[in-house]
Amino acid sequence: MQIPAMEDKPPRFYQLMLQKDLVDGWNLIRNWGETGSRGRVKQDHYSDLEQAQTALLKVRDMQLERGYKVMFMQGQELPHE
Repeated sequence: MQIPAMEDKPPRFYQLMLQKDLVDGWNLIRNWGETGSRGRVKQDHYSDLEQAQTALLKVRDMQLERGYKVMFMQGQELPHE
């Protein structure tokens, strides 16, 4: 997701990604900041895919309310466990 540049502020990005944990569960990884910077990273662990997906959608909706726009979306069908 991205917020375009406004006046004297550079564009900002917010990236969300789900990643299967190597041991058990799922991680929601968030990366955000000014476009062109490394930004900040936060990772939250969830015990199952459904909890992780719910958290991802909640964070996405909060960022959409803040003015972010979806610029690129990529995903793949996950196997049912």
